[in-house]
Amino acid sequence: MANTNELGLVKIRRALISVSDKTGIVEFARELKKFGVEIISTGGTAKSLRDASIDVVDVPDVTGFPEMMDGRIKTLHPKIHGALLGVRENPEHVKAMEKYGIAPIDMVVVNLYPFAKTVLRKNITLEEAIEQIDIGGPALIRSAAKNFTDVAIIISPDMYQEIIDELKQFNGSLSRSTRGRLAWQAFSRAADYDLRITGYLGWKIGNQQTLLDAGEGAGLPFDAPLPGIYFEQNLKLEKIRNLRYGENPHQIAGLFEFAPPVHFEERFGIAHARLISGKEMSFNNYVDADAAWQLVCDIAGTACAIIKHTNPAGCAIGSTSESAYRRALATDPISAFGGIVALNRTVDESAARAISEIFTEVVVAPDYDEDALSVLREKKNLRVLSVGLADPNTNDESLDYKRISGGMLVQTPDTRLLRRKDLKVVTNRAPSETETDDLLFAWTVCKHTKSNAIVYVRDKQTVGVGAGQMSRVDSVKIGAMRAQLPIKGSVLASDAFFPFRDGIDEAAKHGITAIVQPGGSVRDQEVIDAANEHNLAMVFTGVRHFKH
Repeated sequence: MANTNELGLVKIRRALISVSDKTGIVEFARELKKFGVEIISTGGTAKSLRDASIDVVDVPDVTGFPEMMDGRIKTLHPKIHGALLGVRENPEHVKAMEKYGIAPIDMVVVNLYPFAKTVLRKNITLEEAIEQIDIGGPALIRSAAKNFTDVAIIISPDMYQEIIDELKQFNGSLSRSTRGRLAWQAFSRAADYDLRITGYLGWKIGNQQTLLDAGEGAGLPFDAPLPGIYFEQNLKLEKIRNLRYGENPHQIAGLFEFAPPVHFEERFGIAHARLISGKEMSFNNYVDADAAWQLVCDIAGTACAIIKHTNPAGCAIGSTSESAYRRALATDPISAFGGIVALNRTVDESAARAISEIFTEVVVAPDYDEDALSVLREKKNLRVLSVGLADPNTNDESLDYKRISGGMLVQTPDTRLLRRKDLKVVTNRAPSETETDDLLFAWTVCKHTKSNAIVYVRDKQTVGVGAGQMSRVDSVKIGAMRAQLPIKGSVLASDAFFPFRDGIDEAAKHGITAIVQPGGSVRDQEVIDAANEHNLAMVFTGVRHFKH
């Protein structure tokens, strides 16, 4: 039955059309009719074609069975799938088709129920989502694509014109190369569709719900581990753009987005920030911009963070964005040169002028007023990013991934925010209200600083930062050594417990007044005794914030 010329042409004589998205389908069907193609169709698609005066054969007239169960059963029948799966050059297949009255179908035009679009709607119920799980469509895709030697599978209105063009070129036939490409695209679409469903159900009723049930920042109980096999929809990535190179010029890189985004109505975060002005973002720009953005989004007040190599060079709260920036800059103006600046409020002209005073790689903010943009655009090399909503934790229910050689580490994200009621006073002296405010601010900055992390703060302004050292006492020393502001009277945050009293003794030399740390060391009492000897207030959080 099949054509055997060198192009592997197959004449399209019979087509099954069943589409959810009816864009362009009437015009496409009209073109098929010009080549004498018989069209089989279902339900709403058949009605649309008939309303356009296009002759169609209803699927029930082919199968001998009506559509049933609220349309759940339409095309699931041997006279449909046998017509697709039968290999035309296989005598046994041909014999079976003739015996059971199965006429070949040479083309399938199908697109699937809009599952992903449905679950993006607010207040969508699980039952409503389930009804948008297409069964017949993916089955048609798989059958037609498997037998692409004899059958063409078309899954999108975007394909209609190129198919018509080739039909015109080959007098109603399609080439094997086209059918193969269509099959590959169809299987990709089917896999994507299944991934969307798996991701949604995993989030809604699977192990992801266990993560949510664990409570705010509680982590997982030992009897609720991550699943042995995890189908996370966000592991599918789609390229947004190529980057010039990666961390270094010899590395190839690109920016990808998580796909499909089944949980949210809008895309969010640094990956989807709008580049308003300046040069294209680099790999390292994105990494540092994300670190800066996530830090300021964890702060309730008007805040600014200046980041170098993912660590805070300075961070502060101010009465205005300009004030916050200048206070953050004062922490370490030398390291701030060539840094990334993030603010969690709309940038006005005064803040823009302050930022423009020194060389900055990137500025990130929810938005900018027109006067601010006029100022920032004068800096041709300054990358200006608008992120929108200041909430990096929109996807709390997603997991964090870190690639290692030969595998992947997976964890729940660190979204825990410290509250006053979480603090446990362990020293003779409790912190004052002002000290407590500073301790909470210092703890937030410390959470976003590479371990071992030590952060000095006074009046909601970083004074010194010690980051990424192999020894905690060295971080204490470096944070004090790098302090450009008076360190006396500041408070100190440590991302993990002090293993020895030497860190407390070292910090006390510089005149700090209070310490926040997780606690949990076998030498906690020794550390507490040291704090009492220096008349320091110390609070435990019971939570650690290692950042590697």
